[in-house]
Amino acid sequence: MLLTIEKVILLKTVDIFSEVDENILTQVASILEEENVKEGAAIITKDDMGRSLYIIVDGRVRIHADEKTFAEIGERELFGELSALLPEPRVASVTALEDTTLLRLDHDSLYEIMNDNFEVAKGIITFLVKRCREIRLQSI
Repeated sequence: MLLTIEKVILLKTVDIFSEVDENILTQVASILEEENVKEGAAIITKDDMGRSLYIIVDGRVRIHADEKTFAEIGERELFGELSALLPEPRVASVTALEDTTLLRLDHDSLYEIMNDNFEVAKGIITFLVKRCREIRLQSI
């Protein structure tokens, strides 16, 4: 089980939180839920209702729909951010490629944090804009 200070240190290395003040990160860290997932286990199933984003503490996951792999991501990366912002059915599945530790932040908590702290909202917007640009560049 990670201590709050360990979560804060980890959050500072994650894109959406990298420029957020440590006092605010302490608030965020205190509401993150730690989850341990075994290799091969489903974390998210396509079409299930999503309300949370996940930050990978350690391990590696595969983002996919059926047999098509969209990405494999690892430590200090996140997934599920769109459903955390706007709860809706998931567009892909996520499966652990190895034993993985995650931190989960749900929709209501995320909105409460964004409402109270502009820095968090700005970090999320910046992260999403960068991701949209990357996707656009890949399609050119």
